Amino acid sequence: MDSPSSLKESMLYSILAGGKRLRPTLLLMTIDAFDQDSKLGIDVACAVEMIHTYSLIHDDLPSMDDDDFRRGSLTNHKIYGEALAILAGDGLLTHAFEVISKSECLDSHSKVDLISQLAKASGPEGMVGGQVADLEGEGKSLTIEALENIHKKKTGALLSFSIYAGAKIAGGTKEQMNHLAQFAKLLGLAFQIQDDILDIEGDETKIGKPIGSDVQNNKSTYPHLLTMDGAKEQLLKVVKEAKSHLYKANVNHEWLEHFTDYMISRDH
Repeated sequence: MDSPSSLKESMLYSILAGGKRLRPTLLLMTIDAFDQDSKLGIDVACAVEMIHTYSLIHDDLPSMDDDDFRRGSLTNHKIYGEALAILAGDGLLTHAFEVISKSECLDSHSKVDLISQLAKASGPEGMVGGQVADLEGEGKSLTIEALENIHKKKTGALLSFSIYAGAKIAGGTKEQMNHLAQFAKLLGLAFQIQDDILDIEGDETKIGKPIGSDVQNNKSTYPHLLTMDGAKEQLLKVVKEAKSHLYKANVNHEWLEHFTDYMISRDH
């Protein structure tokens, strides 16, 4: 990639900073669930992680969440300055689509479809739209329905795309895709409920950033709206429903089921 060394350094700083890699893992697991070679999705998996990482860089900026730490390290703008951090995020976002376009594992039709779906999941109808709704919801008492709509876009859209992409690459049927879409939607919701719980009960050393940021930013969360016990009860309910759709998809669901269980047991 022929770009300024400072830009590449800033981009690599965040992309190599660790993290759970949930989205690329989900994509590759979904391909594997169809008994196909998961390597077929490696380029798309990398692209998803680039877009997720760009969103974290921008989320941490002073104009948004104003966080100093991410994944246990200083955030990008604390190292490289705000201007280069913004451009590093821009670079990761746009380079992600180039990576898919150049994939040797996909035919032209699949590339166009996946680029289109990823753009939708990342843009104003998906993650970016969810981030705006999240910002506008600060300081307001939201309903559960409004909160779920925010996280369906902000967190769930990329998770849903990851499962869609895996099923698409593996050649899933329409019925399988429909059940996996419902599974993905509920998995994204479970992820966010657990995130909200960890923001209160989590271990800062494991999470890699200060806990209590949602309270500090006056955001509506599941524990705030449902109480902590209510949020945990809702989490179990959502996970149970997610698994029911996973079973109906008629795929080799062992690893995706383990992943779902991880959603309610993870500590970071």
